[in-house]
Amino acid sequence: MTGTARTDVEQVELANTAFYEALERGDFDKVSELWLDSAPDSGAEAPTADDIADESTDDGDGDAVSCVHPGWPVLTGRGEVLRSYALIMANTEYIQFFLTDLKVGVAGDTALVTCTENILSGGPPPEGGGELGPLVGQLVVATNVFRRTPDGWKLWSHHASPVLAETDDEEGDETPS
Repeated sequence: MTGTARTDVEQVELANTAFYEALERGDFDKVSELWLDSAPDSGAEAPTADDIADESTDDGDGDAVSCVHPGWPVLTGRGEVLRSYALIMANTEYIQFFLTDLKVGVAGDTALVTCTENILSGGPPPEGGGELGPLVGQLVVATNVFRRTPDGWKLWSHHASPVLAETDDEEGDETPS
């Protein structure tokens, strides 16, 4: 057991929080550390990061990591997933996550976290400006799947989809003119 977390649910909550905090700080090393990088309890020699980076699909062992960012195709394999986070961090000057509707379920060595990501982000400042570019809010629902490893709970899959909000103008669009 780590720290003050006494239950699996508490440990998964801590791992989930660490993931979002690392994204907010732009800490690529921590994000990398939080993703699954071997086949736990497989009995076989653990693959290297290069082996996982070369995966294009799950080879049947069920341990290939995957990620879906809003509007992106499915990314499979540790290398592809981590490259996506490096790209996002390089192009995002500021990001903050306010998580709501958080639910955690644990079954054996697998945990499922669902939540709503209330995201506030900003790009680089406009040319000649010293301030942050315009801030944009986005509502995203996410599912994070964790696997228990000897090093704690690690992300196995992250899937985030935008929530399409209906505006007052859209409500009347279904009536004929």
